[in-house]
Amino acid sequence: MDDATLGGYEQVHARPPAFGGADGFSYTVSVFVDDDPDAAGVFGAALLFLRWAPGGERPIGHLETDYLAHAATAAAAAAAVAALTLHDVKAHLDRCLAQGAS
Repeated sequence: MDDATLGGYEQVHARPPAFGGADGFSYTVSVFVDDDPDAAGVFGAALLFLRWAPGGERPIGHLETDYLAHAATAAAAAAAVAALTLHDVKAHLDRCLAQGAS
């Protein structure tokens, strides 16, 4: 398994990857998928970044991307986002921070 993708990293290391944000905080990331399909019958999937307190003892906030994938099943939508490279995931974190997303 290749740990250069989000899903591969989680499988190889049995934990989510962590990134340093431009704001000085540490972030872990996971895939978020809608519980139910939208009006068109598709599931949306996005990245959810947890912001950790200095020292890493507890989460103190989060950031999330817009939907990055849509599919007929929740599993397919999640798989599409999990296939993102860690480089792409970090770029999404940087964009969220630059846009002031929450």
